[in-house]
Amino acid sequence: MSYTIEPWALRWQGLAVDQLHRTESTFALANGHIGLRGTLDEGEPRGLPGTYLNGYYEEHQLPYGEAGYGYPEAGQTVVNVTDGKIIRLLVEDEPLDMRYGNAIEHERVLDFRSGTLRRRTVWESPTGRRVIVRSERLVSFTQRAVAAIRYEVEPMDDVQLVVQSDLLANEPTIHRTNDPRVAAALDAPLVNDFTMAEKSRAVLCHHTKVSGLRMAAAMDHEVDVDGGLDIRTEIRAEADLARFTAAVDVQAGSCLKLTKYLGYGWSGKRSTPALRAQVEAALSGACQTGWEGLLQEQKEFLDDFWQVADIEIEGDDELQQAIRFALFHILQAGARGETRAIPGKGLTGPGYDGHAFWDTEIFVLPVLTYTLPDAARDALRWRHSTLDKARDRAKVLGLKGAAFPWRSINGAECSAYWPAGTAAFHVSGDVAYATQQYLDATGDECFDRDQATEILVETARLWMSLGHHDQHDGFRIDGVTGPDEYSAIVDNNVYTNLIAQQNLRAAADAADRNPGHATDEEIAAWRRAADAMAIPYDEMLQVHPQADNFTKHAEWDFESTPPDKYPLLLHFPYFDLYRRQVVKQADLVLAMHVRGDAFTKDQKARNFAYYEARTVRDSSLSAGTQAVLAAEVGHLGLAFDYLVEAAYTDLHDLHDNVNNGLHMASLAGAWMALVAGFGGMRDHGGELTFAPRLPESLTRFSFRMCFRGTRISVDVSDTEATYRIVDGTELRTKHHGEPITITADEPVTVPIPAAPELERPRSPFGREPRRH
Repeated sequence: MSYTIEPWALRWQGLAVDQLHRTESTFALANGHIGLRGTLDEGEPRGLPGTYLNGYYEEHQLPYGEAGYGYPEAGQTVVNVTDGKIIRLLVEDEPLDMRYGNAIEHERVLDFRSGTLRRRTVWESPTGRRVIVRSERLVSFTQRAVAAIRYEVEPMDDVQLVVQSDLLANEPTIHRTNDPRVAAALDAPLVNDFTMAEKSRAVLCHHTKVSGLRMAAAMDHEVDVDGGLDIRTEIRAEADLARFTAAVDVQAGSCLKLTKYLGYGWSGKRSTPALRAQVEAALSGACQTGWEGLLQEQKEFLDDFWQVADIEIEGDDELQQAIRFALFHILQAGARGETRAIPGKGLTGPGYDGHAFWDTEIFVLPVLTYTLPDAARDALRWRHSTLDKARDRAKVLGLKGAAFPWRSINGAECSAYWPAGTAAFHVSGDVAYATQQYLDATGDECFDRDQATEILVETARLWMSLGHHDQHDGFRIDGVTGPDEYSAIVDNNVYTNLIAQQNLRAAADAADRNPGHATDEEIAAWRRAADAMAIPYDEMLQVHPQADNFTKHAEWDFESTPPDKYPLLLHFPYFDLYRRQVVKQADLVLAMHVRGDAFTKDQKARNFAYYEARTVRDSSLSAGTQAVLAAEVGHLGLAFDYLVEAAYTDLHDLHDNVNNGLHMASLAGAWMALVAGFGGMRDHGGELTFAPRLPESLTRFSFRMCFRGTRISVDVSDTEATYRIVDGTELRTKHHGEPITITADEPVTVPIPAAPELERPRSPFGREPRRH
């Protein structure tokens, strides 16, 4: 069994219990605030149930065999909060359970245009009674605290139906962790503060044992049955369970309809009565809008999103579906986060403990910046809200400015492995990069004044205290870890130095625009450091070493490394990886994407070939970036293969871990591979340019985006590209280096120069791009 291929939906037909842990992730619904995994309505069978509130976590101690100064002490783990998805059905006292009786028909559909998860099941009970069950579930993009479910049962015989609708806290689940501290923290983490059940409404309020965060969940119901038959209802609540029950005799061919409205909220400051009031108000708003109204709001929101974000592909129907799946889930991860982080798995599962990483700024935010810029701004406002924690972290490390965390939920560093966590100072530069990218793309003067300048200035101060001027090499940044996690504590990592260079210049410009944030002496020092930044180069090999002396390290023996020894980090000691030329994920290649203005065309081609032969892609972050640079230097076939790998990482479960949630950065990497790779979109220095080319595997593709409030589309065929204004008046840009002006009245069609004919560079033995 697998997903059917169609352009605007993800459909699974039939029941495969052994695949539920995967489909619960792919069928997840979220809006950036609430996340519901795609479990069956009845709650069982299940793979890994999950309901998440962005930023809601429990604390636990971090494990250290030997402690050290500056090591983070507390970890954070996302909590599976009160589950409001559960709706159980009993047919003449026999519970609907897909493992019993006979599922004659069963399908589930995630609809990218309606923003809902639909289910249709024809089920025969063990005693032969048949019912048709239809459900539709949504997490509202327009009413942030609201989710809703329409549940319909149509019996084929005259039967008694009983429907039970639950709020369930401390849901029993299997903890997928080897750390007993984390398992203990997640063992019934919620402590009840308040319960209420009246008429068709119930509220449960809880707090976490250690972090002390409070939350509230509420539900309300509407019940209807054809013919106006009498329905018996009751509701009750206890510490961890609230249940609404409706019982009715239903004639064959008639229909019982239950509409369930859910409200969620949490806070680290507000009281339990205030949270109760908040979720009850959300319920009242949802009930006033009604089910049909919520559906209409959801569709209108998505109509607007697809107008600015859609990508059309001709020549590969499965890839078309995968790209829209990716865009839909990126939207769900950030649409209504509103000063919360965007976790590495979004709100689709508990993977990475629910932490946000630098993936957000370098992979996910570019997608949102050019499609839903308000969501990108809100994610950056979350970083700004954590500046005090970042300053405190820098101070602990003996540095100035702000050191943003490698991984976190609330802004405090949670990585217990400092060589790949604390030492990865590029994270602060990544935050600055995304901040400047958003400013360039939107011209948001309020954000520039109120948040962006402070982020840029504080991160610039970090680089000045971390680096130093050397009379031989210029401004050096030593003892850091770049994006490649198979190298650590290196000197002059090219990616880090280039991201720092841009950070310093952006901070100087911002401080000039918004006086009072820095002294003239500071601003001048930032510019001197940026101009003197050390960028290592191997004159003999004519390539940039990833960091000082990287090209002098011993090579990894790829031909003697069997497939079952990947990922390498699980089978070889880090000390051996650190001293060899083996790359986990794009590092120097990523530098050539985000700072392509710092490399010549020939340098990019030589660098790409050199690192292609040494990059094993043991991270889902890598394929999208490799696709972008492969397309730029002219390896269109290889670029397409990497696009496909990024797009299918979750749908084909290439890393065998989609059960813990989707890989947001890989989904974003698929967008990057098309828009920045085959579309050639670049934004260096705030100038938007394009250099599109069509791979042989496709007959046409088009993409949409917005820049400075103007929405455009770019349509690419084999020989020409057409630029159109979708909404706006005029946009000036470049096509393969030639200036063009697009107006609302007149699309621009220009020829595409032929790609160079190049020999495909070799990948490490056994690590070629994967589709399945």
